[in-house]
Amino acid sequence: MAAGERWEFDTDGNEFGIVVLGGICSADTSRGAWGPIGRRPNVFAGMPYTLYLPRQTKVRIEAMGDGLDLGYGWCETDEDHPAKLVTPDEVHVELRGGGNATRQINDMIPPGFDCHRLVAVEVYTPSGNWSSYPPHKHDVHRESEAGELIEADLEEVYFYKQDRPEGYALQRVYTADRSLNELVLARQDDLVLVPEGYHPVVSAHGYNTYYLNFLAGSAQSLASVDDPDHAWIKQSWKEKDPRLPMVTMDMK
Repeated sequence: MAAGERWEFDTDGNEFGIVVLGGICSADTSRGAWGPIGRRPNVFAGMPYTLYLPRQTKVRIEAMGDGLDLGYGWCETDEDHPAKLVTPDEVHVELRGGGNATRQINDMIPPGFDCHRLVAVEVYTPSGNWSSYPPHKHDVHRESEAGELIEADLEEVYFYKQDRPEGYALQRVYTADRSLNELVLARQDDLVLVPEGYHPVVSAHGYNTYYLNFLAGSAQSLASVDDPDHAWIKQSWKEKDPRLPMVTMDMK
């Protein structure tokens, strides 16, 4: 969006998460007003601002300067929750995995957030590293006899950015019976849908990969299970990749 450009909409029967990927904006809504929102020029230059909005909310977002870049996801809801701006200092950072399967996870709308079903995280995968690995899935709602959630039934989207325009990642999406078995080339601003199955990612050598995940389904959770053929790999991990974290609060 260019400076002064406005985006107006109504959330209707959905809850929304809006992530400032780059640039600065203001948000004037029927649930409150916020601004300025944002500080990083792009996703590789700092931590995110995220605005959560409940259903039946009127929204007007205005770009405060050129180059405003927004990512957003939504899901149906029959519940009411408070609007909230999640600032960079509230984002929990996790370095997950090990070796060349280490990646950075930024939790903006994590499990336990005051919403109905929506989850939002962003992930940074260094050059040559694997991510969402070992392959995992969350396409069946399963609980233990004690009522503990083992796996949630979640649909998921991956929205990609690379730190160079010629960069790319590869993502596989497959089910155990191979009724779904796809290998996807993911480049700048590509969106990959994960309706079911395992879904690992690898970032091409020489290029750092970012992806924004929105998930929603049977629970406000990230409960998942690993592909049993590859779960052993976790036991081989020792040190974390020293190139991470890729973005921190010190970056403006």
